[in-house]
Amino acid sequence: MDNKYEGMFILRSDLTKEVLDKALDQIKELITKHNGSISDIKEWARQRLAYPIKKHKEGIYYLINFRVAPEAISKIKKALSLNEAILRLMILKLKD
Repeated sequence: MDNKYEGMFILRSDLTKEVLDKALDQIKELITKHNGSISDIKEWARQRLAYPIKKHKEGIYYLINFRVAPEAISKIKKALSLNEAILRLMILKLKD
C-alpha cells in the first residue's frame, strides 16, 4: 500500500527556467518510476535562506504532495541528492 508524502525541495535560484523545469521533471519521473502518483505541486516563492547552502543565499521552494510505496523513499532521496540543482530536500510522511 502506498503512503502519502509531502516533499519540500529547495532549488537554486540562479538557474534558468529550462534547468528548473528539468529538475522538476526529474522529481516527477522518479516518483512515477516507483509506481507513485503526484497529487499536487506548488511553487512557493524565491526566498532568502536562513543560512547559506553551498554558497547560495536564496532558493526557490517547491512543495509536492504524492503517494508512493515506503521502500521507494530512500531510492528517491538518493537519486535526488545527486542533482546539483537541488540545494535541500525533505520528505515527510503524512497521516492518511
